[in-house]
Amino acid sequence: MTELLIGPADKTVTITVQQRTRRTPADTFRILVPIDLPTVFRPVAPFPGITRVANQTEAWDHAGARRNPQFDDRSQADEQITEYTDGHSFAYQLTNFTNVLSRLAAGIRGEFNVNPDGPGTLIRWTYEFKPLPGRRWILAGPFTPLWRRYMVAALNRCVDVIEAGDQPVGITTSTASARS
Repeated sequence: MTELLIGPADKTVTITVQQRTRRTPADTFRILVPIDLPTVFRPVAPFPGITRVANQTEAWDHAGARRNPQFDDRSQADEQITEYTDGHSFAYQLTNFTNVLSRLAAGIRGEFNVNPDGPGTLIRWTYEFKPLPGRRWILAGPFTPLWRRYMVAALNRCVDVIEAGDQPVGITTSTASARS
């Protein structure tokens, strides 16, 4: 079982964005879960984009799946799915950052929810930061609008991919190596 990063007593910093798509919830979820990270996580100053994914040895469709996003500033993080409800939501945590986030947060809990919205879907994406001692004010203050902008840009690109239709199965270790 995965040890959860964030517990009920933690004082976290939460940022949520949402976007609508004309696609059904089932189609949205099917495309969103294995989405190609470098396609949607591009640089938005001052944050790096994702260039590839390493060490993903299993399908990204169940709790316990792991991988290592690689960023264009040569940093990386550990990512693991912690919750997965097929067709509706998945949560993951990011830890062991090797960039500036390692000085601000012990880690992040991310969660995507896919909900019916008339004939389409509402996607809600939340990032919950677990600040390091004495760093909460930075995450809750000057960091938040910058990170929200990064999330909005990435979610808009996710919706573009979803609206376009078919999405490749996602990045695996072998396809990630081919991108290098």
